[in-house]
Amino acid sequence: MKTICFYFQIHQPFRLKRYRFFNIGRDHYYYDDFSNEDILQQIAGRSYIPANRMLLDLINQYKGRFKVAISISGVALDQLEIYAPEVIDGLRELSKTGGVEFLSETYGHSLSSLIDPVEFRLQVKQHTEKIKLLFGQEPTVLRNTELIYSDDISDLAYKMGYRKMITEGAKHILGWKSPNYVYQSATSTGLKLLLKNSRFSDDIAFRFSNYNWSEYPLTADKFIAWIAATPPEEQIINLFMNYETFGNMQPSHTGIFEFMKALPRFAFEKNIEFATPSEILDNHASVGPISVPNPISWADEERDLSAWLGNKLQQSAFETLYKYGERVRLCEDRKLKQDWLYLQTSDHFYYMSTKHFSDGSIHSQFSPYQSPYDAFNNYMNVLSDFIGRVKAQYPDTVDNEELNSLLTIIHNQEKIIKKLEAELKSVTDANTAKLVKKSEE
Repeated sequence: MKTICFYFQIHQPFRLKRYRFFNIGRDHYYYDDFSNEDILQQIAGRSYIPANRMLLDLINQYKGRFKVAISISGVALDQLEIYAPEVIDGLRELSKTGGVEFLSETYGHSLSSLIDPVEFRLQVKQHTEKIKLLFGQEPTVLRNTELIYSDDISDLAYKMGYRKMITEGAKHILGWKSPNYVYQSATSTGLKLLLKNSRFSDDIAFRFSNYNWSEYPLTADKFIAWIAATPPEEQIINLFMNYETFGNMQPSHTGIFEFMKALPRFAFEKNIEFATPSEILDNHASVGPISVPNPISWADEERDLSAWLGNKLQQSAFETLYKYGERVRLCEDRKLKQDWLYLQTSDHFYYMSTKHFSDGSIHSQFSPYQSPYDAFNNYMNVLSDFIGRVKAQYPDTVDNEELNSLLTIIHNQEKIIKKLEAELKSVTDANTAKLVKKSEE
């Protein structure tokens, strides 16, 4: 029996305001609140809210047979709590149905897995705690930022306790193999993998309303017929896409919501079921390992890291930012830590991309900047101010080893002080009790 696994990504960055060289050292607030609120509320109205309602109706209509998975970045959750809390309310309703699984990812939607394992672990842990708090679920399946995956990342995930992960079914990795099976990491064989079926996923996410596409218009019965026609031994079809596919990337007038509403009926007629990633990974054995020596992602035709780290601008900004990770983690400044998290968001590097042709047009479509160079200059101005704040707490003259030693001493002293204060309070309370008893006698 064939099974469809739907996974949807929800993410919005904290976009930076126009931050000029003369702001450095004077203005420590970096975000364009007006744009962030305006964009998020527009997308929530067009996409998130009606999509939540659609999924809830489908789950209820088919009494739990229709299931999906959702992953929401921490930075998106932070904004939804401020600007569109009704979206979170809708997601809570979906969680209560038992038909929606929430996945783990990095809180800041960051690229930390590529350069800073400590930061990666901390962000995944922070994100997991947020999901538990808001939706009452403890995620067991890991979805790294932009489906980025490699053998090294699989080892890192496995050491963190994960046994299930999803990623891209990149052609240059699979070769002749099909993405429609469960695989496992080549280096941490206990980690099972689900791979995105790019052809079917992109038919919905990108080609659905393309009048020039030879298969236009795409109808639910046609799409299910394609899935049913895949080889009988290929039982798993993973459809991974952005949640904004519904109502934003594919506007409502294209018929995308009607397509999705009709899909389960045609699927069930052909004995095709729906399941969440954890259900599939629990119930299907791996057919073999997948070796990924160099990182892959779900972005652009190359399915690599070039969308974020493909040029010198991006690489320079990326390396400069992560030089200060250890120092930020040592500090206790809450605002500094929050800025550190938001400045890691992968979108900032995506805006600096200089890729051309079809991918280039997609990059420019999502960028708030006039050019990649404008994006780089603005980000580096913000980063310069941020670094200045970090150095004000921990000067360059003090290396990380010295900082760790000093902070260990400080923390130990705090523990000793608290212990002595507790002992003093205990003695004081005991003496007070004796005096009260004596006075009563």
